[in-house]
Formats: sequence, C-alpha cells, structure tokens
Amino acid sequence: MKRTEIGTIGEFGLIDKITADYKPSQKSTIYGIGDDAAVIDNANYQTVVSTDLLMEGIHFDMSYTPLKHLGYKAVVVNLSDIYAMNATPKQITVSLAISSRFSVEAIEELYKGVYAACERYNVDLVGGDTTSSLKGLMISVTAIGQGEKGKIVYRNGAKPGDLICVTGDLGASYLGLQLLEREKQVYAANPEMQPVLEGHDYLLKRQLKPEARKDIVDLFEQSKLIPTAMIDISDGLASELMHICRSSGVGVFIEEAQVPIQEETYNQAIEFNMDPITVALSGGEDYELLFTVDSADLEKVRYMNDIYVIGDVTPKEDGIYLHTKGGNRHQIKAQGWRHFEQ
Repeated sequence: MKRTEIGTIGEFGLIDKITADYKPSQKSTIYGIGDDAAVIDNANYQTVVSTDLLMEGIHFDMSYTPLKHLGYKAVVVNLSDIYAMNATPKQITVSLAISSRFSVEAIEELYKGVYAACERYNVDLVGGDTTSSLKGLMISVTAIGQGEKGKIVYRNGAKPGDLICVTGDLGASYLGLQLLEREKQVYAANPEMQPVLEGHDYLLKRQLKPEARKDIVDLFEQSKLIPTAMIDISDGLASELMHICRSSGVGVFIEEAQVPIQEETYNQAIEFNMDPITVALSGGEDYELLFTVDSADLEKVRYMNDIYVIGDVTPKEDGIYLHTKGGNRHQIKAQGWRHFEQ
C-alpha cells in the first residue's frame, strides 16, 4: 500500500485532501471548513456543546483498534453527550495531533470513520485543527447541537419518587476490551499465535464501534416524554448514578434483577471469573442513556422498546443502594475509570 509522508504535503495539503469530497448537509451550517471559523444559525434553539479528548495509550490502543473504527468512535462518544441532554447534534469539529508514525493514507482511513459517523447521525464536519505530536495520536472532537427551550434535560432534575431507567444493555464494551487485551498479551508472548476472537462479535463491536442512542431521543419526542434527569453511560452505571445523585441531591435504589445484561456479556463475565452485575455497574463505554422520569410517566416508558426501569429515586439520606437477586442490600460505589489516578 502506498505511503505518503504528511510532511510532503503539509498541514493545509492534508486538510485539503481529507475534505475535498465532503459537503455539509445541515441547513444550520452557513459556512463550514475553509475560513477562520464556522458559521452556524441556531434560530430559536439553544446551543449545546460537548468536547472529548482521546489519547493514544489512554483511551485507545493502536495494536487492535482499526483507524476507521477509531474515527467513528471518536465522533459517536461526543454525539452521545448531546443526546444525553435531550438535544440533537448538528455539527462537529475534529482536531488531531499526529506523530510521524502516521501516513497521509492512515489519516484518510481515520477520516473515513469520521465521515461514516457524520452520515449515520446526519451531522456536519465544520472545522478543527491539525498539529504535530512527538509521540502517538491525539483526537479532540467537539459536538455542537440544538435543543428546544424547555426540553433540554440536565443531571440535576431527579426527585424522590422518580423512576430510574436505562437503555440497551450494559457491560459488553468492557468485556470486549478485556478480550482484546487478552489477545494482545498472548500475541506479545508468542507472535505466532493467532487471535481467538470468534463468537465474540457483539462484545467487540460494542467496544470498537459503539453507537449513540439517537433512536431513544427520537422516541422521547414522539411520545412527548421529557426525562427529569439524564446522562450517558461512559464511565459505568455506578459512576453515572452517583453523578445524578450528586447533581440532584437525591439517593437511588436499584434492582439487580432489572439491570439489562446481554446473554453473551453474562456468559463471558462468568468465563473471566467476574460478577456480571459488577461488570455492568463499573465497566463503562456502553454509551447507553441513564435517565429518570416522573412516576406518572410509567405507562409511557413501560412499553418503549429497549428501555428498562431499574429502580427508584429516593431521598438523599437513604443513600445509593443495590438490591441483589439474593435479597441483600449493598451500597453502590463507583469503581469505573478515573483519570489522574495511578
């Protein structure tokens, strides 16, 4: 495969190359790439902005992460934050710090994933920046969205008596990561060994190519349902529950039996000698939505596809607890990923 050094075409040549065939599709995008700043018309909507930074060696490992998948995931994790505000993403910016390890062709492959996510979620790439890195790859994505006044949902609106709901299923992404890390260690010990990943497509896809829950936000709109509080699950269910409790000044009580865990996730956790509920609580990178609704809306959420009622919001003094299948009561503690801790 041809390899073109980025230095031979320069920063602006690289920008021209990866944006040559790209055309914005949003009416709110007045002007995108090509000037000092993008111009966006949000009319009577409120603007919602979220930024994530992904660092090689911290957030992703190039030994098992395809560049196209990385570009896609970098966009999706930002869009998930916008949906968690009950808003709609419209534009993104993408900034890169690139080391000499990466060729022009490699960056083009990364942007194939970026553009695939833009097409899937109907958002426009309107700018960004590129610079050199002494080591590795850094990706920063900013997502810009629109939310209707009175419909934007924050973390601080939960109240005692509300129902706690979650979408999809939890823990699969973490176990997909564990599978990839296991095979990486096997390869490091014996490069002749072939990776054993057959039969784990779901877990691997949840880790390498997650999806944001645009469908759920669309469902809220169709059902005229506005959650009282909401957050996306990036650092694990336990961590996100604690964020809502801290912001809203409440406690929670959830039922282990109601936490959705997919069969393949459950079985793989057992194979790894892990407790499935612990994986669901602390795994992270599921990018599902955790939200609370008024108890009066029970009938609305009960029949919504892929939404599960897992517990209740309680007064703050009642704490944050899990009711196990065995009938025990355990305090929930966040054990997911924490930056800056060794």
